[in-house]
Amino acid sequence: MGIAGGLTAASGTVLAGGEYEHDQRSSDADSVETSKEMSGAAVRVAHFSPDAPNVDVYVNDEQVLADVAYGDVSPYLELKPGTYTVTITAAGDPKTVAFEGDVTFGAAYYTVAAIGELGAGTFEPAVLVDAGSALARLVHAAPDAPAVDVYADGELLFENVAFTDATDYVPVPAGSYTLSVRPAGDPETTVASFDVTLERGMAYTGYAIGYLEPPQGVMDREFTVELTVDGPTTDDDM
Repeated sequence: MGIAGGLTAASGTVLAGGEYEHDQRSSDADSVETSKEMSGAAVRVAHFSPDAPNVDVYVNDEQVLADVAYGDVSPYLELKPGTYTVTITAAGDPKTVAFEGDVTFGAAYYTVAAIGELGAGTFEPAVLVDAGSALARLVHAAPDAPAVDVYADGELLFENVAFTDATDYVPVPAGSYTLSVRPAGDPETTVASFDVTLERGMAYTGYAIGYLEPPQGVMDREFTVELTVDGPTTDDDM
């Protein structure tokens, strides 16, 4: 479970074809066919806790799903990337709370699967990054470069990464992007930009290397981002 502060309001449109019968959100959004077409997070809920009753699901105190039965899997719901308070209650009984906690979603597809048993005290939501996503991280290894922000097609991906910092992996919808490296907090200035293609199910590291201003006599060491393929994603990466 991702734990962070700073909650963002849910946007509330359905992404999946075939609307869930008890979905409480608007149904006028177009279906999304590929992950690259999605600019936000897509989240679905699965009820796999065998001794739990039907449940209602709330995001930031707004009910998004009602009367979800054991074995049910909702369609994807669209959220802006951010951190949300997710609450799972007994269906029709908002005072009986099975789980409440903060969950962070990036711009990717997720399944929040309710697993474990209420009676055994093991009930919890497992947050899984679904197919359609890649994982990416950034290592700042350019000694004369300031802290940087990195944008993917204009959307902030990494923020305030300083020299020697290495970020955690974050999920990114698979697809082709233009990455822009900008001084931290200065979205109008682009230091460098690069085109990359990220394949679903793969993990990548972008290494910011070289000099913004190479020392006198130093050749072929200009600032760039070197992208490496780290291999298939695993549960340990999530």
